[in-house]
Amino acid sequence: LIMLKKLLTDFRFWIILFFLIRLIGITNAPLEISHNWRQSLTNMIARNFFVDGVDLLHPKIDMAGEKSGIIGAEFPLFNYLIYLFAELFGYQHWYGRLINLCFSSIGTYYFYRLIKALFNKRLALHAGIILLSSIWFSFSRKIMPDTFSVSLIITALWFSYQYLKNGNFLHLLLFFLLSCLSGLSKIPAISLLSLLVVTLFVPQICTKRKIFLYISAAISFSIIGLWYFYWVPHLVNTYGYQLFFPKTFLEGFIEIKAYLPELAEKFYYNSLKSYVAFIAFVIGLFFFVKEKKRLQTIGFISMLITFCLFILKTGSVFPLHSYYIIPFTPIMAFIVAKFTSKISSNIAWTVISLILIEAIANQQHDFFIKADKEYKIQSERMSDQWIPKTDKVIVNGGASPQSIYFINRKGWTLKNNNINPKTIDSLQQLGANYLVIDKNYGQLNFKVDSLAFENDNFQLYQLK
Repeated sequence: LIMLKKLLTDFRFWIILFFLIRLIGITNAPLEISHNWRQSLTNMIARNFFVDGVDLLHPKIDMAGEKSGIIGAEFPLFNYLIYLFAELFGYQHWYGRLINLCFSSIGTYYFYRLIKALFNKRLALHAGIILLSSIWFSFSRKIMPDTFSVSLIITALWFSYQYLKNGNFLHLLLFFLLSCLSGLSKIPAISLLSLLVVTLFVPQICTKRKIFLYISAAISFSIIGLWYFYWVPHLVNTYGYQLFFPKTFLEGFIEIKAYLPELAEKFYYNSLKSYVAFIAFVIGLFFFVKEKKRLQTIGFISMLITFCLFILKTGSVFPLHSYYIIPFTPIMAFIVAKFTSKISSNIAWTVISLILIEAIANQQHDFFIKADKEYKIQSERMSDQWIPKTDKVIVNGGASPQSIYFINRKGWTLKNNNINPKTIDSLQQLGANYLVIDKNYGQLNFKVDSLAFENDNFQLYQLK
């Protein structure tokens, strides 16, 4: 019993346990229902590095039609790591899952260490476990840079704490590099740096160290800003393809007003993936306010304000996408732990157990691929047999890049009802050579000559 208690109170056990659980289906291609399009796009950029050569300043996708495919998007650090795996082992669809899982596990560990250093071990342990079971549980194994970038910024905050404590310039350098790479990978992650405002109100911290830390953060912001507010617009204006569409604060506010229920859901459900956890969050918030801890309050409010500004900048995108809440999830996990760490150990572990059961049950489906989706993996075999590598295709894959990613050819992906003789003719003039119809999305209601190949799932036409 003593050994079991010792094991359960060692956070390394929980990290290893959750790491092993999330290895289930780790080699799955991005075919799960949830966010397969974003994962396919991430892989697409990485595969183009592998095939065409690495150009970090010009990430390239396959669905830009007659354009070059160069896209204004996040700095492709995560994609580059996938490319490195491909260089070592040959290209596979799933490398990004394992990369994200490793980095997210490290980030969770530093989340625990930071709270333990600033507060106490019990609070840190509970917060870490809640974070592991939150939206983090499923998204830390997706081929997306969201938990990856937040893990980098949490680790950066740990090194900022170490630098302020001991003045070691290596820690300052690590803070700078990690915060910079985090923001470049996904800009919302840097909202967590607003927590550093707290240091302004701690007179015990050496003023010189504060200044160096803020200078490092400012340089990091400048580099991140240079990428997103200079280079990305340059790529969009030059090559004509844009991934995200930031709004003004007023535009964002107007858009979000139409999606207030969806916005609320991101906080009461999507973040922690458990209604029990959200109830614990509300109670924890009561304890948090009741304590009247000045520095904690400053940190929470600064993060909340920064995150709200980010929500406004994204407009309707935030309430319509579950993963944009991820940078705020560690804060919510901390508040939940504020409650569980105040009550008796037995009751606390009962609450945590209920949260774990509910949160994991709500996400377990994401680890498995439905059998009726696996046919898409075979589409590249069809392409290799019938479509030359340099020829362009029209695919009835809709707005998602998934279909054209698995076909592994460049071209256009359109909704089924947007494909008609006039559209085909105009795209032929732009270089389209083949038309690929996924029968599962519906078939054509007009005749196209030159059917080159057909099976249970696909029709392939060679365009004359």
